[in-house]
Amino acid sequence: MRSDFPAVPTVLVLDAAPSEPAPRLGSLTGRARILHASGVADLRDQLPSADVLLVWDIFSDAVREAWPAADGDARPRWVHTASAGVDRLMFPELIDSDTQLTNARGVFDQPIAEYVAALVLAMGKDLPRTLALQAERTWRHRESQRIAGTRACVVGSGPIGQAIVKQLKALGITTALVGRRPRTGIHGPADLDRLLARADWVVCAAPLTDDTRGMFDARRFGVMQPAARFINVGRGALVVESDLVAALEKRWIAGAALDVFEHEPLAPDSPLWTTPGLIVSPHMSGDTVGWRDELGRQFLELYGRWESGRTLMNVVDKKRGYVPGN
Repeated sequence: MRSDFPAVPTVLVLDAAPSEPAPRLGSLTGRARILHASGVADLRDQLPSADVLLVWDIFSDAVREAWPAADGDARPRWVHTASAGVDRLMFPELIDSDTQLTNARGVFDQPIAEYVAALVLAMGKDLPRTLALQAERTWRHRESQRIAGTRACVVGSGPIGQAIVKQLKALGITTALVGRRPRTGIHGPADLDRLLARADWVVCAAPLTDDTRGMFDARRFGVMQPAARFINVGRGALVVESDLVAALEKRWIAGAALDVFEHEPLAPDSPLWTTPGLIVSPHMSGDTVGWRDELGRQFLELYGRWESGRTLMNVVDKKRGYVPGN
């Protein structure tokens, strides 16, 4: 253990809802003092005593609201969030601090890629309509789309986007990947509109930053061809939802699927529920059986590196808002 550490570091866990399982941290017995917080007031009281903060409730804004604002106030040396996205933690006081921030990069890549492939197959083979007709006991023959040979544009060149590309290519889909800057095998933003205009499938897996917020708006949906389908597994605020509703109602595009939303959970009176051609799922694309245990194991591995003074993995560039790639 590093010489500048207390004898037993304190790990503070921002718990999720009582119905959600807590992380399994039993292997830290004797290595860390584990505290739990729920809500802003509880978190604010305990943050000054924490060396490490584990954000288990990834949908909470409590960290932003409870974080010490004054210079010199005690704050954790390291914050880890059990999510791939870190936009809820991108507030000035944390960004400007010397606290390291890490995320759950790597846990959700393959599950999300599989989910995207399932959505592509479901929309291409018209499975939502098949299930609706079955519920009506209606026999109606239709023709479906051949998936192999179609084109996809995947926006977001991180590990999730790269896993999606690999999965779509396995279906015989010609796939282009768009990132923040052009490099070998990856297109830059300047190519995006051209690629959207040719794509049968547009998949958004980008991080939410000031540059990407609202990037899929009326203009971008207007660029897409009428037969295109749009899928968002990134962050809800990447899409101007009212513009997507209008694009589907006017049949600018053929269909869409959203797994993330600007406000979650989605309100019962949201027009998204009844928008024609739209599949709505409750932010579940990366959540496979055992995913919480995998998140816990990842944190324990990172903790082992941290307590021994080794370099942490998955360190977020707080100025950019994501973990830089190669």
